[in-house]
Amino acid sequence: MSEQPLLNVSEDTGLGTVEIAPEVIEIITGIAASEVDGISSMRGNFATGVVERFGKKAHSKGVKVELTKSGVMIDLYVVLDFGVSIPQVAQKLQTNIRQTIKSMTALETTEVNVHVVGIQMDGKDSTEEKSE
Repeated sequence: MSEQPLLNVSEDTGLGTVEIAPEVIEIITGIAASEVDGISSMRGNFATGVVERFGKKAHSKGVKVELTKSGVMIDLYVVLDFGVSIPQVAQKLQTNIRQTIKSMTALETTEVNVHVVGIQMDGKDSTEEKSE
């Protein structure tokens, strides 16, 4: 679990408070990112790889959220499909994530940083092509 505090998002209405954990924002971001065409996968760490081997889907894989006083900063680590336009896919990612976070949590995102860490080539292996 993250050591970051919960983010208080409610205004003083007299009904109580609403707090959102950073992990929830990570999951929302991961799901919003998976909706964009051109994304092959998200880059996680060793722990998310182990969790996925046991059958549990890690939606927050490849997402880092930092809560600041001015808003939410998000870093995405993605692997793109070969042949897609990197600037267009990154723009779609940023737009989709900003809209999803705003509509679901009413939080402002100050930054959505997209880090392209790899390109996924076709599933064909070059040795298969030589033998045919």
